[in-house]
Amino acid sequence: MDFWIDFGGFALRSFWIAAMIALVIVVPIVIGARTQRRREDEVKVTSLDDRFDLMEAQIRVATDGAKGAKAFLKERKKSAKAQDESAKRVYHVAFKGDPMASGHIAFARKITAALMAARPGKDEIVVSITSPGGLVSAYGLMAAQMQRVRRAGVELTACVDTVAASGGYMMAVVANRIVAAPFAVVGSIGVVAQVPNVNRLLKKIDVDYEELTAGEHKRPISILGPITDEGREHFRHKLEETHVAFKDFVRENRPALNVEAVGDGDYWYATDALKLGLIDAITTSDEYLMSQRGKARLFAIDAPERKTFVKALFGRLGEAGARILAR
Repeated sequence: MDFWIDFGGFALRSFWIAAMIALVIVVPIVIGARTQRRREDEVKVTSLDDRFDLMEAQIRVATDGAKGAKAFLKERKKSAKAQDESAKRVYHVAFKGDPMASGHIAFARKITAALMAARPGKDEIVVSITSPGGLVSAYGLMAAQMQRVRRAGVELTACVDTVAASGGYMMAVVANRIVAAPFAVVGSIGVVAQVPNVNRLLKKIDVDYEELTAGEHKRPISILGPITDEGREHFRHKLEETHVAFKDFVRENRPALNVEAVGDGDYWYATDALKLGLIDAITTSDEYLMSQRGKARLFAIDAPERKTFVKALFGRLGEAGARILAR
C-alpha cells in the first residue's frame, strides 16, 4: 500500500511540474502568437538621419559640451528643412535568412512598403543581406521580391556584411550594385542535396519497408527505401538542371560576370570577389549608408516576422537553458 501512496504522490508532483512548465513556456507562446497575428501588417519606419544625428550629438556632448551638441542639432535641423521634396530618399531594408527563408513574409512587407514610398528614377532601396542560402524555391521567391524593385524603376543596392552565398547571392545579383565588407563571403553558385538513407539499418534489424508510388520518377531518392542507380541518376540530373537555371539567372542579372568561371559552387571573400566581378565595391552597409548622409534623406523600414509555434517553443527552451547555465 505504501508503494502506491508513494507512486501516487510522485505522479501528482510530476503533473504539477509539467503544468508549471506549460504555464511558463507554452502559454506565453500562445499569447505571443495571437499578438503576432495582430501585428502581421505592421511596418515601422525610422529616420536614420535622426538616429545618426542623435548619435553624433551624444559624442559632441562629450567633446564639445552640451552647448556644442545643441548647436550641432540646430544646424542639422535647419539643413533638413532646407531639403525640398525632390531630395533623394534612401530606404534601408534588412534580410537575415535561414535555410527555409522563414522571414520571407516580413521581407515582402518591407519591400512593398518601400515601393509604396519610393519614386522611380529618384530614390534608392538598400537591402542588407545576411544568408548562407537554403531551399531553391524559398530563395527564388526572395530574389523575385528584389526584382520587384528593379521592375519599378527604383535603384537597388545590395549590401553584404558577413555572408550572401548560394540563395543569398541569388538575391544580391538582382541589384544594380553589390557592395560587401572585405571578408564577407559571396558566391557559392551551386546546388547541393543531402539525403540520408537508413535502408540497410532497417534490413539489419529485420524491418520491412515498402514505398508505393505512381509515376516513374515520383520519388527517385528515398530515405527509408533502397536507392537504385536509375533513381540516383535522375536525382543528379534534376540537380544539374537547377544549377543551370541558377547560372542563367546570375548571367541574366549580371551580364558582365563570367558565370562559367565562378559558377562551380565555390565561394570567395569580398576582396577576391571584387576582382572576379561578383561584387562592385568593398564597403560595409553602415559605411554605404553614411556616405549617403547629407546627400539624401535616410529611412529604415522594418516589419515584425511571423514566428511559428515550433520556432518560438525552441527559442523559449533555449532561453531557459541559458538562464539555467548562467546560475
